[in-house]
Amino acid sequence: MARGKSINLFLMDGDANGRIKCTLANWTGIAYKIPRTELDKCKDRDDLKQSGVYFLFGMSDQTEKGIVYIGQAGARKNGEGILNRLQEHKRNPEKDYWTEAIVFTTSNNSFGPTEISYLENRFCKLAIESNRYEVKNGNDPTQGNITEEKESEMEEFVDYAKVIMGTLGHKLFVPLINKSNFQNSTSIAMDMMETIPLYLVRTIKRIGKVEASGIQTSDGFVVCRGSRISSQDDNTIPAVIKERRRNAPIDEQGILQEDILFSSPSYAAMYVIGKSANGLTSWRTADGRDLKSFEKENG
Repeated sequence: MARGKSINLFLMDGDANGRIKCTLANWTGIAYKIPRTELDKCKDRDDLKQSGVYFLFGMSDQTEKGIVYIGQAGARKNGEGILNRLQEHKRNPEKDYWTEAIVFTTSNNSFGPTEISYLENRFCKLAIESNRYEVKNGNDPTQGNITEEKESEMEEFVDYAKVIMGTLGHKLFVPLINKSNFQNSTSIAMDMMETIPLYLVRTIKRIGKVEASGIQTSDGFVVCRGSRISSQDDNTIPAVIKERRRNAPIDEQGILQEDILFSSPSYAAMYVIGKSANGLTSWRTADGRDLKSFEKENG
């Protein structure tokens, strides 16, 4: 069983929308959440002149998917470290998409080149695997040469950083679906509702059969990779769904290449079939119960 953790959030500007410093009991790490517009207020922070790893967060105008760039910054002889690197990104027109940064460093200035290279590599891999954000890194960061003792130490830092990242509002390292819990079960306890797969099968004139699988999660409704999406749509669906279908990650056969999150079962169903649909009656369990009946039975 996971143990509880005590997290300290300090609102540096007395505002939840401003800068936030985050520390965790029995951890030497320090995290900062810094809005892009507040970056200049951090000039007096000595710990932001150290080495560390940073994340630049934004939103794609085309896909409405979150964007993240993950980088590292080493302390330089002139005392410039993370903050100087963030200021360079702020001046770079090719990185004008980010609206806030999250930074990880330490209270004892213990990060060297080996540590930050390892962390950058691990964070990039975790972010790509979870597939919640579009990772903007052009090159795969190198892990560097690291001893097994140091690797164990850094993995512990990664575990703490996962908790902090979620606390600061970004589920960057959390997969849309916990695959280990995605079971083919039709009779479950109420607290297991997120593990039940749901299915949508529809035959559409001139297109043929579309088949999709999905699952309800605490974030919404996920249409799963491998689902077949209708190649056509009509004006009965919202414009936002039309746009998402236009940018759908599908192959030539209309097969979805990644898990996609929606705010509701109905939006998910309309995305699949390209027509207006009631998600509560369109999605069904393996034994044929529609989602409306299933929720009533387990609610």
